[in-house]
Order: sequence, then C-alpha cells, then structure tokens
Amino acid sequence: MVFRQVTIIGTGLIGGSLGLALKKRRLAGRIVGCDRAPVLERAGDRGAIDSGTTNPVDAVRGSELVVLATPVLAILDHIERLGPALAPRTLVTDVGSTKAEVAKRAVKSFGRTAGHRFVAGHPMAGREQAGVDYADADLFEGAAWLFTPLPRQNVHAGLCGEFLHCVEKLGAKVAILDPVNHDRFCAWISHLPQMIRPRSPPPWWMNLGKMRLCSTSAVARCAT
Repeated sequence: MVFRQVTIIGTGLIGGSLGLALKKRRLAGRIVGCDRAPVLERAGDRGAIDSGTTNPVDAVRGSELVVLATPVLAILDHIERLGPALAPRTLVTDVGSTKAEVAKRAVKSFGRTAGHRFVAGHPMAGREQAGVDYADADLFEGAAWLFTPLPRQNVHAGLCGEFLHCVEKLGAKVAILDPVNHDRFCAWISHLPQMIRPRSPPPWWMNLGKMRLCSTSAVARCAT
C-alpha cells in the first residue's frame, strides 16, 4: 500500500530516516513533518519531508498515517492530545523505546477503537550521531522493528497489517512482543555495554540493537 499522506511528528534521526525511506521506496505520496522550525527547515533540505508545521494538530490533518517519532514523554502527550483530532481511518504508530505506558495511554485515548487506530512500534535502529543531518534512507534495512499489540489486537489485520507490510518493504524485520516483555528486553540490552570489559572484543549480542546477527525469533525468546 502507498499512503497518500503521512505525518511524521519528530523529524530527527529516526523520523527523518523514515521520511527518506518512504520516499525512496515510493510508499508515501506526501510527507508532512512536525517539529521546531529550524529542524523542519533542515528536514526539508534533506528531502525527508514535503512540508512542515510546528502545530501537531495542523500536521495530522488529512494524513492516513501518523508516526510519533519524539521522546517517549512527548509521545504520551501526543497520543492524548491528538486522539480526538484524528479521522477514524487514520492509523497512529510510535517509535518509542518503552511500550507499556504507551499502550495504556493509547487505550485511554482511543477507547474501544484503539486496536484499529493505534499500533505501538519500536524500530531497533539508530546511530551514535543524532539529528536529521544523519538521517539515512536505508537505516532500517536489516534492523528489527518490534511491535507490541494492545489487548486483543490483531496487528496483522486492517490498517495495522498494512503498516507492518510497509515496514517490511523498508527492509526491516518485524517481530511481535507484548509490551511488558518488550520493556524487559530493552532494559536488558541497555545494560549490555556496561557488562563488557573495555579491551574485550565485542560479543555477538552487541548487535542485537540492529539485529544484524540475531533473528527476530531470538528476540522473542530473549524477552520471555
């Protein structure tokens, strides 16, 4: 599926890379960015967005897909604020590194329709450098993109399923975890660098974040 219009709130490294990736693979018609004005200007210069606004409510107007690519606390706020402003056929997703609170906020904001209107996600991709200047259209190639279903949600159905298929077209490997196991897993891998002696060669599990050497099924096993 090609999304006619996508809004990306937060056009830094991840949001900017997503915009570039969608454009490169022709998976989006128009991309609207939402961020601070200087960031939007740079994102436009990089070709990650077609237009931008600093107002989230204006940014989501007319979009079929809204991606929240901000820090987690801002994601929680956006879910609550934007929920009432969104059209019923608009799908919202996020890229936050913690999922339990995000899931709770989505259920609170979207109510009974949450399973059709929100899918919680976390691309395990990144770089040492932050910001849209380092955005890369191939950042998600070969990386794991974790999804954490809400209660009784089938993430493979409807708009959610269409977005998961889109993620696979970006070159990412989709893995499904429940929110609590996701947060345990991410907390575990965040402590891995501290467990390595400075002069030791990096072990294979240092690549879990990018999932180059670890299958998505292994992620699910590690988190249980």
